[in-house]
Amino acid sequence: PVSVHDVAAYILAQCGNISTMKLHKLVYYCQAWSLVWDERPLFAERIEAWASGPVVPALFKHHKGTYAVSTWSLGDPRNLDSDARDTVDAVIRAYGKKKAQWLVDLTHKERPWREARAGVPDGDPSNNTVSLDAMLEYYSGLHANG
Repeated sequence: PVSVHDVAAYILAQCGNISTMKLHKLVYYCQAWSLVWDERPLFAERIEAWASGPVVPALFKHHKGTYAVSTWSLGDPRNLDSDARDTVDAVIRAYGKKKAQWLVDLTHKERPWREARAGVPDGDPSNNTVSLDAMLEYYSGLHANG
């Protein structure tokens, strides 16, 4: 199975040096669109609804304190099959040129993150899971509406 580390390694191989915040948002959107387009989760690691938007703790614990990364030695991009690579490439085309803060703001407007943060005051920490079902429902609706 593909891990979030493999996805991060693939993204960085395509994008080069990016902020860790942006990496988390790109990984999140890769998971979301894989659920819709490939009808499967791209990776098994959980996504949490942190104050800064969706974050994958399994990634965070390996870059904590680092602002930007250019490679990810814990993953192997060759583990992604052609469907997974196509999905990640499409996400990079759609979101890759956006600034990290723009992606944070976008996730804060979208239902999966907002639902996971329900009852948590703005800016407060949370380790609530962003549900794959909520992601599938929300992004399937976006896909259906073009």
